[in-house]
Amino acid sequence: MDKKDICSYTYSELQEEMKSFGEKSFRAGQIYEWLHVKLAEDFDEMTNLAKDFRKRLKEEYEIRRLTLRERQISRKDPTEKYLFELWDGNLVESVLMRYSYGNSVCISSQAGCRMGCRFCASAIGGLIRNLSASEMLGQIYRIQKLIGERISNIVVMGTGEPLDNYDNFLKFIHMISDEHGLHISQRNITASTCGIVPNMRRLAREGLQITLALSLHGSTQEKRRKLMPVANKYELSEVLDACGYYFQETGRRVTFEYSLVQGVNDSKEDAKELIRMLGGKNCHLNLIPVNQIKEREFRKPCRKNILEFKNKLEHHKINVTIRRERGSDIDGACGQLRRRHTASKKEN
Repeated sequence: MDKKDICSYTYSELQEEMKSFGEKSFRAGQIYEWLHVKLAEDFDEMTNLAKDFRKRLKEEYEIRRLTLRERQISRKDPTEKYLFELWDGNLVESVLMRYSYGNSVCISSQAGCRMGCRFCASAIGGLIRNLSASEMLGQIYRIQKLIGERISNIVVMGTGEPLDNYDNFLKFIHMISDEHGLHISQRNITASTCGIVPNMRRLAREGLQITLALSLHGSTQEKRRKLMPVANKYELSEVLDACGYYFQETGRRVTFEYSLVQGVNDSKEDAKELIRMLGGKNCHLNLIPVNQIKEREFRKPCRKNILEFKNKLEHHKINVTIRRERGSDIDGACGQLRRRHTASKKEN
């Protein structure tokens, strides 16, 4: 780990690094293209660089390649799930979802998570560490190479809380949308947060055009507290104000994610509270029938109740959809695949 992680340098940082390395700045453009456009995983692939220069690069820098440990392909829908091992042995999950409008990848921003949401497998075991910008990029790069197709949409909604890893997450956004790299439009990037209010407001001032998705999951402060420990720190009114501020500063409407849990937050009164909360707001509500995991007792409502809940909201002009279940036959819930492998390692 004495070598520098060359994939975590932005384009301008790499220019400065090459100058201090005794090279002209145009070398940075060549290297950056190999790493972030051609997705090279070894310096020897950089054939337009002299051998001596490549040797020097190997001595000072490394390309921290993610190792594919498992790939699951759904038989029900065009979804694939990947388990990647990082340089230090930690595991992260990523999901590929194919749609008519392009390929979407859901990536992780942390190894583990400290948010502790009661219904989520990712929170079991807590946070191990943050991912670097290169480790977030690496998930996208590896999947794009594996399938031989371009990734056009990104969702930072896998394991971890991106706003709890703010600086690395922000760097990742700038690099993935950089014209010198894959240049994925920021409007095609969505980041999900549990509601870390100071960083939501900070993000609103960054001048980005990404979509912010709030994990709401409770119609009242009390219900959020029962499901999401982060609600013990931030009041629902504070979180909603931060959402309004994000829309005000960016012009990007906020998506509210609401995991429907049978007998917990799916009642008629819950629907009424959501109508009071979101009525008249320029937003979108995404209903997510909760993914059932063996470590938790939560269950999703029946299809009839889900549709009735949706219809009540729509009747009051709430823009609402039900998220399509994807990858239910391949450890589809976030954290399940990583959790299974981690448990298996401990048993052995």
